[in-house]
Amino acid sequence: MASTATPSSTLTLSSLLSQELNPNSLLFKPKPLLFTTHKSFSIHPLILQYRQIKNGPVVVAAAMAAEAEVADDVEQEEGGEGAVAVAIPQSKPKKGKAALPLKRDRTRSKRFLEIKKLREVKKEYDLKTAIELLKQTASSKFVETAEAHFRLNIDPKYNDQQLRATVNLPKGTGQTVKVAVLTQGEKFDEAKNAGADIVGGEDLIEQIKGGFMEFDKLIATPDMMPKVASLGRILGPRGLMPNPKAGTVTTNIPQAIEEFKKGKVEYRADKTGIVHLPFGKANFSEEDLIINFIAAVKSVEANKPSGAKGVYWKSAHVCSSMGPSIRLNAREMLEYKLPNT
Repeated sequence: MASTATPSSTLTLSSLLSQELNPNSLLFKPKPLLFTTHKSFSIHPLILQYRQIKNGPVVVAAAMAAEAEVADDVEQEEGGEGAVAVAIPQSKPKKGKAALPLKRDRTRSKRFLEIKKLREVKKEYDLKTAIELLKQTASSKFVETAEAHFRLNIDPKYNDQQLRATVNLPKGTGQTVKVAVLTQGEKFDEAKNAGADIVGGEDLIEQIKGGFMEFDKLIATPDMMPKVASLGRILGPRGLMPNPKAGTVTTNIPQAIEEFKKGKVEYRADKTGIVHLPFGKANFSEEDLIINFIAAVKSVEANKPSGAKGVYWKSAHVCSSMGPSIRLNAREMLEYKLPNT
């Protein structure tokens, strides 16, 4: 089947409209789109044909634009003057966090609305006043956790701007930490004597694969890491995967257990560059909360990523678990000195 044409026989819309059409040469035949042996081809429902004569090729065609123009006129007359048809795409149902109601549409409890009045929304408080307000807003029936939230000028999608570290809170976390240890050999008895709540090897790995999660921290020795790698999908999303940066992969098992039992806290920046860090309980004294908070600030400052540029601290807030956030004066926070130092 011949599908090529000489340059002189190439058909374009501008060339068709610029030539005079011979009514006798129009050929209306509903044929499929193909080339024939008579050098004619068809675009359904009209046929475009040319013939060779003495004075050169004469292109004979019927412009398809005419049919489209007529169809547009008919639609305009049927729809009425000024009628416009707009196709509205159907929106997909929202999932996850996008399905949650907007902040302005959420309903708050009477308790929250009352304690919200205790602080001004956009005011920056000094550290001592902010801790006082945090204790006032912790009015739930249970002992709330004191939380710190630091917005940093980093982008964790870059390797040199990721932040993951630990901090030893001098006054503890106020909660009992259940520690599990993955080890083997002589380290097994050593972990038990150091105060580990759960100690195991391959048997504990199989239990975790089966859904066992009754521990707060999981410590592993380096020789167990090849076997622990199979637990990545289970432990990773829960923040329990052993990691050297977090101090949970170590050969000094007794020291690691003691640190986590006393108040060692692991933290990391989320994908938006915010660090969420608990630094005690609301029933701690103000002095103890301030000591823990300053320890957390110094740790975040000391572990500043090498790729961080410009102003490192963008904002800092403290709050109780069920209370409103309290904005801190970042400069005053960084320059704060404890009374006994």
